[in-house]
Amino acid sequence: MDRHDAEILHHLTRDGRMSVNDLSAEVHLSQTPVARRLKKLEEEGVIKGYTALIDEKKLGFTFSVFVSVRLERQIDEELARFEARIESLPEVVDCWLMTGNHDYLLRVVTRDIEEFEKFLVGQLTKLGGISSIESSIPLRCVKSAYARYR
Repeated sequence: MDRHDAEILHHLTRDGRMSVNDLSAEVHLSQTPVARRLKKLEEEGVIKGYTALIDEKKLGFTFSVFVSVRLERQIDEELARFEARIESLPEVVDCWLMTGNHDYLLRVVTRDIEEFEKFLVGQLTKLGGISSIESSIPLRCVKSAYARYR
């Protein structure tokens, strides 16, 4: 990957619908090499796909919480069971298996704190196999990038 590839990725992270013509103007290459580079980045899996970025707040989901979960036992079967249960919960937007004091870090998105409480008490705590849950409410996002490309 060279600087032209990095520039292509830079522009696509800003506008995934950018045409090859517009990309070529931005990276100062003709359309054919840009199209070839784009195809290669897709084939190599560097570009995994294209998607729409959704503003959760405009849909009424204004309350985000980071939730750290520690399981009672950190064995493969328990990890797999927890992960399968998490898959079915639409409130959990992101779920990461972690090192350190907690086993998982979740980003939970709800309409408000009352809906988060219902989720926490009515669903998350009832999954079983959990030894502790710790919630942190973010005040504001300082930086958000969808991927590192350079």
